[in-house]
Amino acid sequence: MSTTVHRNVYMTDELQAIYDQTVTFVANEVTPVGDAWEEDGQVPREIYKRMGELGMFSLRVPERWGGLGLGPLASATFAEALGTSTYAGFEANILVHTDMALPHLLNAGTDEQLERWLPSIQTGDTMMCIGVTEPDAGSDVAGLRTTAVPDGDGWRLNGTKTFITGAVYGDVIALAARTNPDDRYGISMFLVPTSADGFEVANKLDKHGWRCSDTAELVLHDVWLGSDHLLGEVHRGFYAAMQNFQNERMVIVGMGIGAAQVAIDLTNAYTQQRKAFDSTLYDLGAIRQRMAMNQAKVDAARASMYHAAWLKEQGIDATKEMSGVKAFGAEVVNQVMYDCMQFHGGIGYMRESTIERMCRDARLLPIGGGATEVMLEEVAKRSYVDI
Repeated sequence: MSTTVHRNVYMTDELQAIYDQTVTFVANEVTPVGDAWEEDGQVPREIYKRMGELGMFSLRVPERWGGLGLGPLASATFAEALGTSTYAGFEANILVHTDMALPHLLNAGTDEQLERWLPSIQTGDTMMCIGVTEPDAGSDVAGLRTTAVPDGDGWRLNGTKTFITGAVYGDVIALAARTNPDDRYGISMFLVPTSADGFEVANKLDKHGWRCSDTAELVLHDVWLGSDHLLGEVHRGFYAAMQNFQNERMVIVGMGIGAAQVAIDLTNAYTQQRKAFDSTLYDLGAIRQRMAMNQAKVDAARASMYHAAWLKEQGIDATKEMSGVKAFGAEVVNQVMYDCMQFHGGIGYMRESTIERMCRDARLLPIGGGATEVMLEEVAKRSYVDI
């Protein structure tokens, strides 16, 4: 009988090993040096390659292509473990690669495309990002204006993208472009190398948080791609994006849950040793009870996330559950971070403190990957009761 302590009912020995390996990696290779990455505004490529060597980019890749062939529960586990790094910008770049961009290739790529791209994607030599958001199209994917028109034996792309995480230093973008101007949903997905003629990083954006993550505005000016860069069926890219949205929402919540647990642990430790009023801060009932409630909320968000991941792994439509988890979990993480900064007092407001950075980083969670308000509408639309 295994002696592994399972963290939830869905956790297998294999998933536990993934969690433990990832937590150990970020503790040794990320957290001690993350401040320098924040200053530089990027994560060194060597880190990606080390993660690739450890198989961290192969969790969802089918075994026939050299991966582990695992499902959503592996992504949830990996995301939560990454979240313990305390550097959400690093975590975001990794999860954009593994769980926001790569699934488009895995879901729709031809054998030729998979054979061409997957080996270097798994090793970290080729880093992916996802190019959907535009200045006038965020959560409303069908509103995007970037166009792709047939040109010879390929396509000619023109348009702009914004808030594209990983694009400054990335290698290939799973990019959405309009291919049918007469159909609001007539969108297709393309694999766009950042080295393509006409592709330009117009602006590296300066963000409130996620400072070591590179985020960009992009311009595509007459970018020509061969037909072998079309990803999946033409005019069906909108539905491909919708297909992967649940996975995006899940890993965003996962990294937040991992971070929130670290924040709780840091704050409990700080308040238990911080002297005040002839005792410690933790001895004040208002503080320890609020932290206990925060722990209960994080436990609830974690359990809901893994359950939604399990539903998805069974092939069950979990849009309602995952949207609810994204809305609830992202808000919970921000509530936790607010309290943790509050209970750190003045030091919590200083840039030198871990909790200050984590608080800034967490603010994006209710915005990115589907705003809380959009998520709640997804739940509400599926909550009508026949009377």
